Amino acid sequence: MSTFTMRRTTLAAAGLAVASTLVLTGCKDGNEDVAPAAPSAPASASQPGTPASPSASASGGYGGAPSSPAAPAPGGAAGAAKPGQQYKIGEAAEFPFASGSTKGQIALSVTKIEQGQAADLDVLKLGDKVKGKVPYYIHYTVKNTGTTDLSFTSVSHIKGLLGDGSEAQDLYIIGKFDKCKDDSLPKGFTNGQTQSSCAVALAPSADTKVAGAQYWGDPFTLKEGLTWK
Repeated sequence: MSTFTMRRTTLAAAGLAVASTLVLTGCKDGNEDVAPAAPSAPASASQPGTPASPSASASGGYGGAPSSPAAPAPGGAAGAAKPGQQYKIGEAAEFPFASGSTKGQIALSVTKIEQGQAADLDVLKLGDKVKGKVPYYIHYTVKNTGTTDLSFTSVSHIKGLLGDGSEAQDLYIIGKFDKCKDDSLPKGFTNGQTQSSCAVALAPSADTKVAGAQYWGDPFTLKEGLTWK
């Protein structure tokens, strides 16, 4: 598994990391965490999809600006996804992407949200920290739509959303977890290359489902991320 850019703290053995929300980390090797990159300004141009941002105007523009014609934001591209935009499962969102000092452009699509079994987590040896919780596997696809080689970068910052819209608990895993593999983008990940990956979200009980997903990495935020339902 790759090192995730969104983790705050990792214990030396399988254990718990605490950020703004409860985050569990099953540690399988000695990989070091990488501090998250500071978010940059979001692209302002529109892309087909259902805007979910409260600041979107009736004309389809973001922040009240007209949506046609739309000029690309600096570093962005015409048709780039807007903060708060919502998509259906399987639809792709295209936007400027940054991982550390590497900057490019990707199309991201959540393709499936799959319910797992509580027993799937036994291999992580997290004990009572995941007792009663049910894992859901968020499958997503990344395509390089820019001109930058994105080799060895990671597209993380994927969260699960419960049926009421609240955030599901994250489970970040260092090491191998066959149920939900999440690797760095491979060497030679240039324009047109694609890779499928997976993120784990935990429902608090068997009676609650993870019904959606959110990407909140650069250039977006937790409050204004891209969602798939």
